[in-house]
Amino acid sequence: MTAVERVEVPLSRNRNYTLLWVGQACAEIGFSASMIAFPLLVLALTGSAAASGLVLAADAVAQLVVGLPAGALVDRWDRRRVMLACEAANVVALGSLVAVIVAGAATVPHMVAVAVVLGVCRALFEPAEDASLPSLVPDSQLATAISLNAARSSIGQMAGNALGGALFAVGRWVPFLLDLVTHFISFVALAFIRMPKRAPKTEDSHLGREIIEGMRWVLAHREVRVTAVCALALNFFFSAFYLVVIVLAERGGVSAAEIGIMAAMLGVGGIVGSLIAPLLHRVLSPYVSIVGVFWVLTVLAPLATLTDQGLLLGALFAGMALLAPTANTTITTHQLLLTPDELRGRLSGVMSVVVGGAAALGPALGGVLVEAVSPDTAVLVAAAGMAVVTLLVTINPTLRRYPGKSEREEATP
Repeated sequence: MTAVERVEVPLSRNRNYTLLWVGQACAEIGFSASMIAFPLLVLALTGSAAASGLVLAADAVAQLVVGLPAGALVDRWDRRRVMLACEAANVVALGSLVAVIVAGAATVPHMVAVAVVLGVCRALFEPAEDASLPSLVPDSQLATAISLNAARSSIGQMAGNALGGALFAVGRWVPFLLDLVTHFISFVALAFIRMPKRAPKTEDSHLGREIIEGMRWVLAHREVRVTAVCALALNFFFSAFYLVVIVLAERGGVSAAEIGIMAAMLGVGGIVGSLIAPLLHRVLSPYVSIVGVFWVLTVLAPLATLTDQGLLLGALFAGMALLAPTANTTITTHQLLLTPDELRGRLSGVMSVVVGGAAALGPALGGVLVEAVSPDTAVLVAAAGMAVVTLLVTINPTLRRYPGKSEREEATP
Protein backbone atom coordinates (compact mmCIF):
# COMPACT_ATOMS: atom_id res chain seq x y z
CA MET A 1 0.00 0.00 0.00
CA THR A 2 1.15 3.52 -0.74
CA ALA A 3 1.05 6.50 1.56
CA VAL A 4 -1.88 8.04 -0.31
CA GLU A 5 -4.02 5.08 0.71
CA ARG A 6 -3.32 4.87 4.39
CA VAL A 7 -2.23 8.19 5.92
CA GLU A 8 -5.00 9.15 8.37
CA VAL A 9 -5.67 12.84 7.79
CA PRO A 10 -9.03 14.61 7.69
CA LEU A 11 -10.69 14.48 4.28
CA SER A 12 -10.47 18.28 4.10
CA ARG A 13 -6.67 17.90 4.14
CA ASN A 14 -6.63 15.00 1.69
CA ARG A 15 -5.34 16.82 -1.39
CA ASN A 16 -6.36 14.20 -3.94
CA TYR A 17 -9.89 13.71 -2.61
CA THR A 18 -10.43 17.46 -2.24
CA LEU A 19 -9.37 18.10 -5.84
CA LEU A 20 -11.73 15.39 -7.07
CA TRP A 21 -14.62 16.63 -4.92
CA VAL A 22 -14.26 20.30 -5.87
CA GLY A 23 -13.82 19.54 -9.56
CA GLN A 24 -16.89 17.33 -9.67
CA ALA A 25 -18.93 19.78 -7.59
CA CYS A 26 -18.32 22.34 -10.34
CA ALA A 27 -19.08 19.81 -13.08
CA GLU A 28 -22.35 18.78 -11.38
CA ILE A 29 -23.50 22.41 -11.37
CA GLY A 30 -22.69 22.84 -15.05
CA PHE A 31 -24.29 19.57 -16.09
CA SER A 32 -27.53 20.32 -14.23
CA ALA A 33 -27.64 23.78 -15.82
CA SER A 34 -27.34 22.20 -19.27
CA MET A 35 -30.05 19.65 -18.57
CA ILE A 36 -32.44 22.50 -17.69
CA ALA A 37 -31.35 24.59 -20.68
CA PHE A 38 -31.53 21.80 -23.31
CA PRO A 39 -35.35 21.52 -23.44
CA LEU A 40 -35.68 25.31 -23.24
CA LEU A 41 -33.33 25.68 -26.21
CA VAL A 42 -35.16 23.06 -28.29
CA LEU A 43 -38.53 24.64 -27.51
CA ALA A 44 -37.21 28.08 -28.44
CA LEU A 45 -35.89 26.82 -31.77
CA THR A 46 -38.60 24.33 -32.78
CA GLY A 47 -41.56 24.73 -30.44
CA SER A 48 -41.68 20.93 -30.23
CA ALA A 49 -42.04 19.29 -26.82
CA ALA A 50 -41.33 15.91 -28.46
CA ALA A 51 -37.98 17.17 -29.74
CA SER A 52 -37.13 18.45 -26.25
CA GLY A 53 -37.84 15.00 -24.83
CA LEU A 54 -35.69 13.44 -27.55
CA VAL A 55 -32.64 15.44 -26.51
CA LEU A 56 -33.02 14.58 -22.83
CA ALA A 57 -33.76 10.94 -23.65
CA ALA A 58 -30.57 10.77 -25.74
CA ASP A 59 -28.47 11.53 -22.65
CA ALA A 60 -30.30 8.97 -20.48
CA VAL A 61 -30.34 6.23 -23.13
CA ALA A 62 -26.62 6.72 -23.83
CA GLN A 63 -25.84 6.21 -20.15
CA LEU A 64 -27.92 3.02 -20.00
CA VAL A 65 -26.59 1.52 -23.23
CA VAL A 66 -22.95 2.23 -22.40
CA GLY A 67 -23.24 1.44 -18.67
CA LEU A 68 -22.13 -2.20 -18.68
CA PRO A 69 -19.27 -1.93 -21.21
CA ALA A 70 -18.17 1.31 -19.52
CA GLY A 71 -17.67 -0.51 -16.22
CA ALA A 72 -15.55 -3.15 -17.94
CA LEU A 73 -13.46 -0.56 -19.76
CA VAL A 74 -12.85 1.34 -16.53
CA ASP A 75 -11.45 -1.86 -14.99
CA ARG A 76 -9.25 -2.35 -18.04
CA TRP A 77 -7.91 1.17 -18.50
CA ASP A 78 -6.14 3.74 -16.32
CA ARG A 79 -9.03 5.28 -14.37
CA ARG A 80 -7.52 8.74 -13.98
CA ARG A 81 -6.96 8.93 -17.74
CA VAL A 82 -10.54 7.81 -18.33
CA MET A 83 -11.80 10.68 -16.18
CA LEU A 84 -9.51 13.17 -17.90
CA ALA A 85 -10.61 11.97 -21.36
CA CYS A 86 -14.27 12.26 -20.36
CA GLU A 87 -13.87 15.85 -19.19
CA ALA A 88 -11.93 16.75 -22.34
CA ALA A 89 -14.67 15.24 -24.52
CA ASN A 90 -17.30 17.20 -22.58
CA VAL A 91 -15.42 20.45 -23.17
CA VAL A 92 -15.12 19.79 -26.92
CA ALA A 93 -18.78 18.78 -27.32
CA LEU A 94 -20.06 21.75 -25.34
CA GLY A 95 -17.71 24.10 -27.18
CA SER A 96 -19.20 23.00 -30.49
CA LEU A 97 -22.71 23.61 -29.13
CA VAL A 98 -21.88 27.09 -27.84
CA ALA A 99 -20.35 27.96 -31.21
CA VAL A 100 -23.40 26.96 -33.29
CA ILE A 101 -25.83 28.66 -30.89
CA VAL A 102 -23.87 31.92 -31.09
CA ALA A 103 -23.78 31.56 -34.89
CA GLY A 104 -27.52 30.90 -35.03
CA ALA A 105 -26.98 27.50 -36.64
CA ALA A 106 -28.03 25.11 -33.84
CA THR A 107 -29.97 22.02 -34.95
CA VAL A 108 -31.76 19.23 -33.08
CA PRO A 109 -29.47 16.47 -34.49
CA HIS A 110 -26.41 18.38 -33.23
CA MET A 111 -27.97 18.79 -29.79
CA VAL A 112 -28.82 15.07 -29.71
CA ALA A 113 -25.20 14.26 -30.58
CA VAL A 114 -23.92 16.51 -27.79
CA ALA A 115 -26.36 14.94 -25.32
CA VAL A 116 -25.11 11.47 -26.33
CA VAL A 117 -21.50 12.53 -25.72
CA LEU A 118 -22.44 13.87 -22.27
CA GLY A 119 -24.29 10.63 -21.45
CA VAL A 120 -21.43 8.38 -22.59
CA CYS A 121 -18.93 10.44 -20.61
CA ARG A 122 -21.03 10.19 -17.45
CA ALA A 123 -21.38 6.44 -17.99
CA LEU A 124 -17.58 6.16 -18.04
CA PHE A 125 -16.72 8.80 -15.44
CA GLU A 126 -18.99 7.61 -12.63
CA PRO A 127 -17.62 4.03 -12.37
CA ALA A 128 -14.08 5.38 -12.79
CA GLU A 129 -14.61 7.74 -9.85
CA ASP A 130 -16.37 5.11 -7.71
CA ALA A 131 -13.65 2.54 -8.34
CA SER A 132 -10.90 5.07 -7.60
CA LEU A 133 -12.33 6.25 -4.30
CA PRO A 134 -10.88 3.43 -2.11
CA SER A 135 -7.40 4.29 -3.39
CA LEU A 136 -7.79 7.98 -2.55
CA VAL A 137 -9.09 7.72 1.03
CA PRO A 138 -8.41 5.25 3.88
CA ASP A 139 -11.00 2.52 4.45
CA SER A 140 -12.02 4.15 7.73
CA GLN A 141 -13.02 7.35 5.88
CA LEU A 142 -14.67 5.71 2.89
CA ALA A 143 -18.21 6.00 4.28
CA THR A 144 -17.71 9.73 4.97
CA ALA A 145 -16.31 10.28 1.47
CA ILE A 146 -19.30 8.51 -0.10
CA SER A 147 -21.77 10.60 1.89
CA LEU A 148 -19.95 13.82 0.97
CA ASN A 149 -20.10 12.82 -2.69
CA ALA A 150 -23.85 12.38 -2.33
CA ALA A 151 -24.13 15.84 -0.79
CA ARG A 152 -22.04 17.21 -3.65
CA SER A 153 -24.45 15.77 -6.20
CA SER A 154 -27.50 17.21 -4.42
CA ILE A 155 -25.89 20.65 -4.08
CA GLY A 156 -24.80 20.62 -7.72
CA GLN A 157 -28.25 19.64 -8.92
CA MET A 158 -29.97 22.35 -6.89
CA ALA A 159 -27.54 25.10 -7.88
CA GLY A 160 -27.40 24.00 -11.52
CA ASN A 161 -31.18 23.87 -11.87
CA ALA A 162 -31.47 27.40 -10.51
CA LEU A 163 -28.64 28.75 -12.66
CA GLY A 164 -29.73 27.00 -15.85
CA GLY A 165 -33.02 28.84 -16.17
CA ALA A 166 -31.62 32.19 -15.05
CA LEU A 167 -28.63 32.06 -17.43
CA PHE A 168 -30.80 30.94 -20.34
CA ALA A 169 -32.74 34.19 -19.93
CA VAL A 170 -29.43 36.07 -20.30
CA GLY A 171 -28.48 34.19 -23.46
CA ARG A 172 -29.30 30.80 -24.96
CA TRP A 173 -25.64 29.83 -25.09
CA VAL A 174 -24.71 30.98 -21.56
CA PRO A 175 -25.76 27.83 -19.58
CA PHE A 176 -23.75 25.65 -21.95
CA LEU A 177 -20.73 27.93 -21.61
CA LEU A 178 -21.05 27.52 -17.84
CA ASP A 179 -21.09 23.74 -18.31
CA LEU A 180 -18.00 23.96 -20.52
CA VAL A 181 -16.12 26.06 -17.96
CA THR A 182 -17.03 23.77 -15.04
CA HIS A 183 -15.88 20.67 -16.92
CA PHE A 184 -12.63 22.44 -17.78
CA ILE A 185 -12.15 23.23 -14.08
CA SER A 186 -12.73 19.54 -13.31
CA PHE A 187 -10.18 18.58 -15.99
CA VAL A 188 -7.55 20.85 -14.42
CA ALA A 189 -8.29 19.48 -10.94
CA LEU A 190 -7.96 15.90 -12.18
CA ALA A 191 -4.63 16.74 -13.81
CA PHE A 192 -3.17 17.43 -10.35
CA ILE A 193 -4.52 14.28 -8.70
CA ARG A 194 -2.05 11.51 -7.96
CA MET A 195 -3.37 7.96 -7.79
CA PRO A 196 -1.56 4.69 -7.05
CA LYS A 197 -0.46 2.80 -10.15
CA ARG A 198 -2.51 -0.25 -11.00
CA ALA A 199 -0.90 -3.40 -12.35
CA PRO A 200 -1.57 -3.67 -16.10
CA LYS A 201 -3.52 -6.65 -17.36
CA THR A 202 -1.24 -9.25 -18.84
CA GLU A 203 -3.79 -11.78 -20.08
CA ASP A 204 -5.79 -11.44 -23.29
CA SER A 205 -9.03 -9.62 -22.57
CA HIS A 206 -12.40 -9.73 -24.26
CA LEU A 207 -14.92 -7.03 -23.48
CA GLY A 208 -17.91 -9.36 -23.57
CA ARG A 209 -16.30 -11.82 -21.17
CA GLU A 210 -15.30 -8.99 -18.83
CA ILE A 211 -18.87 -7.67 -18.75
CA ILE A 212 -20.19 -11.15 -17.98
CA GLU A 213 -17.54 -11.55 -15.28
CA GLY A 214 -18.77 -8.36 -13.61
CA MET A 215 -22.40 -9.47 -13.77
CA ARG A 216 -21.45 -12.85 -12.33
CA TRP A 217 -19.71 -11.12 -9.44
CA VAL A 218 -22.89 -9.23 -8.61
CA LEU A 219 -25.06 -12.33 -8.94
CA ALA A 220 -22.67 -14.52 -6.94
CA HIS A 221 -22.78 -12.29 -3.84
CA ARG A 222 -26.17 -12.45 -2.23
CA GLU A 223 -26.07 -9.15 -0.35
CA VAL A 224 -24.96 -7.30 -3.52
CA ARG A 225 -27.67 -9.03 -5.55
CA VAL A 226 -30.39 -8.33 -3.00
CA THR A 227 -29.50 -4.66 -2.57
CA ALA A 228 -29.47 -4.24 -6.36
CA VAL A 229 -33.03 -5.58 -6.53
CA CYS A 230 -34.00 -3.30 -3.63
CA ALA A 231 -32.55 -0.26 -5.43
CA LEU A 232 -34.40 -1.19 -8.61
CA ALA A 233 -37.76 -1.58 -6.87
CA LEU A 234 -37.42 1.55 -4.74
CA ASN A 235 -36.36 3.80 -7.62
CA PHE A 236 -39.09 2.38 -9.88
CA PHE A 237 -41.97 3.11 -7.53
CA PHE A 238 -40.55 6.37 -6.18
CA SER A 239 -40.00 7.76 -9.70
CA ALA A 240 -43.62 6.93 -10.52
CA PHE A 241 -44.77 8.50 -7.24
CA TYR A 242 -42.73 11.65 -7.87
CA LEU A 243 -44.31 12.27 -11.27
CA VAL A 244 -47.82 11.60 -9.95
CA VAL A 245 -47.34 14.08 -7.07
CA ILE A 246 -46.12 16.76 -9.49
CA VAL A 247 -49.28 16.24 -11.58
CA LEU A 248 -51.40 16.24 -8.41
CA ALA A 249 -49.89 19.58 -7.38
CA GLU A 250 -50.33 21.11 -10.84
CA ARG A 251 -53.98 20.08 -11.03
CA GLY A 252 -54.48 21.42 -7.53
CA GLY A 253 -53.46 24.88 -8.70
CA VAL A 254 -49.89 24.96 -7.39
CA SER A 255 -47.86 27.48 -9.40
CA ALA A 256 -44.85 26.50 -11.50
CA ALA A 257 -42.59 28.45 -9.13
CA GLU A 258 -43.91 26.56 -6.12
CA ILE A 259 -43.52 23.23 -7.93
CA GLY A 260 -39.89 24.21 -8.47
CA ILE A 261 -39.55 24.79 -4.74
CA MET A 262 -41.08 21.35 -4.12
CA ALA A 263 -38.43 19.74 -6.29
CA ALA A 264 -35.72 21.79 -4.57
CA MET A 265 -36.87 20.58 -1.15
CA LEU A 266 -36.23 17.01 -2.28
CA GLY A 267 -32.64 18.14 -2.85
CA VAL A 268 -32.55 19.84 0.55
CA GLY A 269 -33.57 16.58 2.19
CA GLY A 270 -30.81 14.81 0.27
CA ILE A 271 -28.19 17.36 1.35
CA VAL A 272 -29.16 17.21 5.03
CA GLY A 273 -29.34 13.43 4.85
CA SER A 274 -25.88 13.27 3.28
CA LEU A 275 -24.39 15.44 6.04
CA ILE A 276 -25.82 13.28 8.84
CA ALA A 277 -25.17 10.01 6.99
CA PRO A 278 -21.67 9.42 8.47
CA LEU A 279 -23.08 9.68 12.01
CA LEU A 280 -26.11 7.47 11.29
CA HIS A 281 -23.86 5.01 9.48
CA ARG A 282 -21.87 4.58 12.70
CA VAL A 283 -24.80 4.32 15.13
CA LEU A 284 -27.35 2.33 13.08
CA SER A 285 -27.01 -1.29 12.10
CA PRO A 286 -26.84 -1.92 8.34
CA TYR A 287 -30.26 -3.63 8.45
CA VAL A 288 -31.92 -0.67 10.17
CA SER A 289 -30.30 1.91 7.88
CA ILE A 290 -31.46 0.06 4.75
CA VAL A 291 -34.93 -1.00 5.85
CA GLY A 292 -35.55 2.40 7.46
CA VAL A 293 -35.59 4.10 4.04
CA PHE A 294 -38.34 1.79 2.81
CA TRP A 295 -40.47 2.30 5.92
CA VAL A 296 -40.12 6.09 5.76
CA LEU A 297 -41.31 6.11 2.14
CA THR A 298 -44.14 3.67 2.90
CA VAL A 299 -45.42 5.79 5.80
CA LEU A 300 -45.04 9.19 4.12
CA ALA A 301 -46.16 8.42 0.56
CA PRO A 302 -49.93 8.11 1.25
CA LEU A 303 -49.86 11.50 3.03
CA ALA A 304 -49.57 13.15 -0.39
CA THR A 305 -53.29 12.52 -0.89
CA LEU A 306 -54.14 14.68 2.14
CA THR A 307 -52.89 18.01 0.76
CA ASP A 308 -52.36 19.90 -2.47
CA GLN A 309 -50.25 22.62 -0.84
CA GLY A 310 -46.91 22.89 -2.59
CA LEU A 311 -44.82 23.63 0.51
CA LEU A 312 -46.32 20.70 2.44
CA LEU A 313 -45.67 18.35 -0.48
CA GLY A 314 -42.12 19.71 -0.64
CA ALA A 315 -41.66 19.01 3.07
CA LEU A 316 -42.91 15.49 2.37
CA PHE A 317 -40.27 15.10 -0.35
CA ALA A 318 -37.57 16.35 2.02
CA GLY A 319 -38.58 13.82 4.67
CA MET A 320 -38.56 10.98 2.15
CA ALA A 321 -35.03 11.88 1.03
CA LEU A 322 -33.56 12.22 4.53
CA LEU A 323 -32.48 8.62 5.21
CA ALA A 324 -31.62 7.54 1.67
CA PRO A 325 -27.98 8.79 1.83
CA THR A 326 -27.37 6.71 4.98
CA ALA A 327 -28.56 3.53 3.27
CA ASN A 328 -26.56 4.39 0.16
CA THR A 329 -23.45 4.99 2.29
CA THR A 330 -23.89 1.66 4.07
CA ILE A 331 -24.42 -0.30 0.87
CA THR A 332 -21.78 1.39 -1.28
CA THR A 333 -19.10 1.24 1.44
CA HIS A 334 -19.65 -2.48 1.91
CA GLN A 335 -19.69 -3.16 -1.83
CA LEU A 336 -16.49 -1.23 -2.56
CA LEU A 337 -14.60 -2.90 0.31
CA LEU A 338 -15.90 -6.34 -0.63
CA THR A 339 -15.15 -6.06 -4.35
CA PRO A 340 -11.60 -6.57 -5.65
CA ASP A 341 -10.11 -3.47 -7.24
CA GLU A 342 -10.08 -5.06 -10.70
CA LEU A 343 -13.89 -5.50 -10.57
CA ARG A 344 -14.99 -2.23 -8.96
CA GLY A 345 -15.67 -0.46 -12.25
CA ARG A 346 -17.93 -3.28 -13.40
CA LEU A 347 -19.75 -3.30 -10.06
CA SER A 348 -20.48 0.42 -10.42
CA GLY A 349 -21.53 -0.06 -14.05
CA VAL A 350 -24.02 -2.79 -13.17
CA MET A 351 -25.51 -0.78 -10.30
CA SER A 352 -25.78 2.34 -12.48
CA VAL A 353 -27.70 0.44 -15.13
CA VAL A 354 -30.03 -1.07 -12.51
CA VAL A 355 -30.80 2.27 -10.86
CA GLY A 356 -30.91 4.21 -14.14
CA GLY A 357 -33.26 1.71 -15.75
CA ALA A 358 -35.65 1.88 -12.81
CA ALA A 359 -35.55 5.68 -12.80
CA ALA A 360 -36.35 5.71 -16.52
CA LEU A 361 -39.23 3.20 -16.30
CA GLY A 362 -40.79 4.66 -13.15
CA PRO A 363 -42.05 7.89 -14.76
CA ALA A 364 -43.59 5.82 -17.53
CA LEU A 365 -45.62 3.95 -14.90
CA GLY A 366 -46.53 7.27 -13.29
CA GLY A 367 -47.74 8.64 -16.61
CA VAL A 368 -49.90 5.58 -17.23
CA LEU A 369 -51.40 5.81 -13.74
CA VAL A 370 -52.25 9.50 -14.14
CA GLU A 371 -54.02 8.79 -17.41
CA ALA A 372 -55.86 5.72 -16.12
CA VAL A 373 -57.03 6.82 -12.66
CA SER A 374 -57.32 9.93 -10.53
CA PRO A 375 -54.12 11.44 -9.13
CA ASP A 376 -55.06 10.43 -5.56
CA THR A 377 -55.61 6.83 -6.66
CA ALA A 378 -52.36 6.90 -8.61
CA VAL A 379 -50.51 8.05 -5.46
CA LEU A 380 -52.03 5.19 -3.48
CA VAL A 381 -51.12 2.64 -6.17
CA ALA A 382 -47.47 3.79 -6.15
CA ALA A 383 -47.52 3.84 -2.34
CA ALA A 384 -48.95 0.31 -2.30
CA GLY A 385 -46.11 -0.86 -4.53
CA MET A 386 -43.59 0.64 -2.11
CA ALA A 387 -45.42 -0.97 0.83
CA VAL A 388 -45.25 -4.44 -0.72
CA VAL A 389 -41.53 -4.02 -1.41
CA THR A 390 -41.00 -2.74 2.14
CA LEU A 391 -42.57 -5.85 3.65
CA LEU A 392 -40.42 -8.10 1.47
CA VAL A 393 -37.29 -6.14 2.40
CA THR A 394 -38.14 -6.25 6.11
CA ILE A 395 -38.38 -10.03 6.23
CA ASN A 396 -35.48 -10.67 3.86
CA PRO A 397 -32.93 -12.85 5.72
CA THR A 398 -29.97 -11.52 3.71
CA LEU A 399 -30.65 -7.95 4.78
CA ARG A 400 -31.24 -8.99 8.38
CA ARG A 401 -27.70 -10.43 8.36
CA TYR A 402 -26.18 -7.62 6.29
CA PRO A 403 -22.50 -7.33 7.24
CA GLY A 404 -21.46 -4.64 9.69
CA LYS A 405 -18.02 -3.08 10.02
CA SER A 406 -16.34 -6.09 11.64
CA GLU A 407 -17.72 -8.49 9.05
CA ARG A 408 -16.62 -6.15 6.23
CA GLU A 409 -13.09 -6.06 7.58
CA GLU A 410 -12.98 -9.85 7.59
CA ALA A 411 -14.40 -10.05 4.06
CA THR A 412 -12.23 -7.31 2.53
CA PRO A 413 -9.91 -8.91 -0.04
